[in-house]
Amino acid sequence: MSESLNFSETVKKIYLIIVLVFSLVPLCLSCLQDENKQSAYDITVDLDYRAFQPGEVIKLSIKDISDIKVVQSRFLGKKYCFGKGRNASEALVFIGLDLGLKPGTYQMDISVLYDDGKIQHLKKKISVVEKEFPVKRLWVEEKFVTPPPKVHERIRWESELLKAVYDIFTPRWLGDGKFIIPSEGKTVPNFGERRIFNNKPHSSHSGVDITSPFGSPVKASNSGKIVLANDLYFAGKTVIIDHGLGVFTLYCHFSRILAKRGAFIKRGEIIGEIGATGRVTGPHLHWGVKILGSRVDPFSLLSLEFE
Repeated sequence: MSESLNFSETVKKIYLIIVLVFSLVPLCLSCLQDENKQSAYDITVDLDYRAFQPGEVIKLSIKDISDIKVVQSRFLGKKYCFGKGRNASEALVFIGLDLGLKPGTYQMDISVLYDDGKIQHLKKKISVVEKEFPVKRLWVEEKFVTPPPKVHERIRWESELLKAVYDIFTPRWLGDGKFIIPSEGKTVPNFGERRIFNNKPHSSHSGVDITSPFGSPVKASNSGKIVLANDLYFAGKTVIIDHGLGVFTLYCHFSRILAKRGAFIKRGEIIGEIGATGRVTGPHLHWGVKILGSRVDPFSLLSLEFE
């Protein structure tokens, strides 16, 4: 009788083990399915840049956005929205490290909202290293150092106009391929130069100068929309092109403007001629870049790759 009871208990134990094992199999499979589902949300954000220094640009791109609804990045208190590239399946965003940015390690946060409502967060540390900029003394007409009262209202109005232009945000990329140098003249790598006009300190030089004979043609460095074609007090005859996603190129001191506001311009098309209008020491082109208000060295744009 005792042996019979022991045999019965053994059978029960085996039965319970079998039931337990088979009940765990679906659970384990479910876990594996969840893990596979999680890995489907992994994305790669590619960074393209020349250096992490003041005045540089960082291009972030995601190759496949077929199941992505929105991508945003936050950096230095600004929100950057990814927009569609020339290839509709690609998302791009450009982040400018402003000329005045202090050295240090900064965190970049990237948020991805998928079509099914899932949100993924990515973080990236950006270590910005110091960059030295030279000091240069220049002599110009005194009216461009201490403007007379009669032009104060004009200067104020033009300042508001420029702010309104740079506040424009086109949510898709208008550029076509790599950026090009807009003039065949001699390029002076003087971005960030701390300038002293007529022995009076002024703001840093936020572009590069290209010296070329008077009347030489100036080309659009990339495709985009002309958002300004005006004669400005300090910058002279000026053209600004919106390339989309908060990226603008600036061309100053023309003798003639050959582009109209509102027109779409292709990379390499002529937009003006070299001149000496505004605050200058001689004929040349001032070529500048702004990305959501950040002053960027145009040569950092030239280093970026585009498909």
